[in-house]
Amino acid sequence: MLVVDGLTCRFGAKTAVDNASFSIAPGSFIGVIGRSGAGKSTLLRMINRLAEPTAGRILFEGVDVTALQGRDLRKWRSRSAMIFQQFNLAGRLDVLTNVLMGRLSDIPSWRSLLQLWPDEDKAIALSALEQFDIASLAAQRADQLSGGQQQRVAIARALVQQPDIILADEPIASLDPRNTRIVMDALLRINKHFGITVMCNLHSLDLARSYCDRLIGMSAGRVVFDGAPAALTDQIARELYDLEADEVMDTAPSDMPAGVVIPVPALGTVAAA
Repeated sequence: MLVVDGLTCRFGAKTAVDNASFSIAPGSFIGVIGRSGAGKSTLLRMINRLAEPTAGRILFEGVDVTALQGRDLRKWRSRSAMIFQQFNLAGRLDVLTNVLMGRLSDIPSWRSLLQLWPDEDKAIALSALEQFDIASLAAQRADQLSGGQQQRVAIARALVQQPDIILADEPIASLDPRNTRIVMDALLRINKHFGITVMCNLHSLDLARSYCDRLIGMSAGRVVFDGAPAALTDQIARELYDLEADEVMDTAPSDMPAGVVIPVPALGTVAAA
């Protein structure tokens, strides 16, 4: 169980995330939605500890993640694998080596510097590439791949970390519709086949509703919606996205299904912890 308790992040006078509180059960596929600048990326970066919280706590299986340092912090970053919008691959290295970078926390640093990867790790990396139908690209330089292929390499790198959670920060923002579906299908396969929790920042409500089993909506750094995709009506979405609503509302249903209850207060108030 991942618990976010009163998490806040300030940069000078600006509050990027404001008192966010929620919990996530293992094996969930969570979509974090909201307009640009809502605090989605900062939230994920704090969970991974790439950004430091100003206040609040992150707990995982009873361990206070916000207090981790040194080796324990490095282990946590391995267990909470990040996938970035711009792939973050080493373009001059081949695909297999990029995926093997996900094993860095499990081998001595001298082995990685000399690229003396254990055979077992090579097998794990090739197996991950096969999961996403790109094992044939193992010897190619990463910068020779298409955007969709590079993102699948980045997902394979995250998978070989053998994480408990994958944090995907706008992983499809720079992709065309075909590669968008391929990448989202890859994340869904990881979630369903391996039982790995996925927390994914998404701009498109159509994709969020299609792939996620729960949505967390953010506005001005605050969690203002937390519930099933079916509970996110057009009216709530328009309040959440404001001027960006028409851009993100592709095929959203217009009416709330009978019996659906939104488990958080109305927009403009902070969800109860």
